[in-house]
Amino acid sequence: MDRPGPDHFWMERLLRRAERLGDEGEIPVAAVVLDESGRAIGWGVNRRERDHDPLGHAELQALSQAARLRQDWRFNGCSLLVTLEPCPMCAGALVQARMGRVVFAAGDPKRGALGGCLNLAIDASAHHSMEVVGGIEAQAAKKQLESWFRRRRQQARPQPGFGRQAAPAPTD
Repeated sequence: MDRPGPDHFWMERLLRRAERLGDEGEIPVAAVVLDESGRAIGWGVNRRERDHDPLGHAELQALSQAARLRQDWRFNGCSLLVTLEPCPMCAGALVQARMGRVVFAAGDPKRGALGGCLNLAIDASAHHSMEVVGGIEAQAAKKQLESWFRRRRQQARPQPGFGRQAAPAPTD
């Protein structure tokens, strides 16, 4: 029996981490930065809801932690693994960080920026070339995300007679 490679090992670990995150109410996306030797040097999970931060994406969290640890913003020989294809903001940050390799689980045809709706890794503006591998544990990641969003929609259904109160209009 073949043993799964390191990408599968890390992705399975990220999916377990993302599952716990989803249980806490955050979109279940997790990321890790691996150094040239394959050691984890930066971890990240989505923190947009918890921190009320539009920049609270898992990839950015992992990049920031890894940069602080390395005391460098360049990641030429490193890899970032993430459970969902990076959005344009995160893909742009990965290009800027000169990430050597990006591995993602589920593709995102609506918002993905490493092959989904656009590909910043090969765009003419990209000053850096990085390897992109998609689809590692894709079915598990897709199922996890779909299940989370389905639960979220069911919880968000408005109850009869209840609504959100609008903020009062400012008086001039």
